[in-house]
Amino acid sequence: THFSTFMPMKNSVVIVAGGSGVRMGTAVPKQFLELNGLPVLMHTINRFYEYDNSMQIIVVLPQQEKIRWLELIGKYKFQIPHLITDGGSSRTASVKNGLALVKSEVTGIHDGVRPFISRSLLSTCYESAFLNGNAVPTIPVSETIREIFDDTSRTVDRNRYCLVQTPQCFQTDLIRKAYEKAGNKEFTDDASVFEKAGHSIHLVDGNPENIKITVPSDLLMAELYLKYKN
Repeated sequence: THFSTFMPMKNSVVIVAGGSGVRMGTAVPKQFLELNGLPVLMHTINRFYEYDNSMQIIVVLPQQEKIRWLELIGKYKFQIPHLITDGGSSRTASVKNGLALVKSEVTGIHDGVRPFISRSLLSTCYESAFLNGNAVPTIPVSETIREIFDDTSRTVDRNRYCLVQTPQCFQTDLIRKAYEKAGNKEFTDDASVFEKAGHSIHLVDGNPENIKITVPSDLLMAELYLKYKN
């Protein structure tokens, strides 16, 4: 019997690194800011590589930032293999560009500015997506929530809500088709695209350290976390 020598890689990640420095108040986009001696985006890539060194890593960057990224790779002698593709005019377009390069059964889609994903969370997300079609990590809401409507507001039961994190993982063929269906509509995350295509969402436990670095205080928290973790 003849067996094909080509086996699809089991896991890929599309890392969306399309941010600017606007909310961070810096000229340098937040994914390139240095954190503990290494740009944030490199910390993020390292986490996926440490979890699975055969993983296909795809980084989606704004076209105008590709040269800066290549300069940083040289400066920090960064050697983890990854593909680079151009971001689009929206997050949806950027993810589509990344998905076009995927050659695996399961794809994670991750924010480039979440550098603290734990190995156990990655394992949970990828394995659950392989079994259930998708896996979306969430954490409970610890603050009181008020719903605002018209000119008033009311308290709502926070136990009925959760905060959504990344990586959001999917069986590749399903998420590709969901994005094709999405057209040019804008979505804030991949689970929304998947749900709109008619799939139910499988939630898994996220982890509180998996913060998204968006404003200067996040960078400070991240530095403190690394300092006390080591």
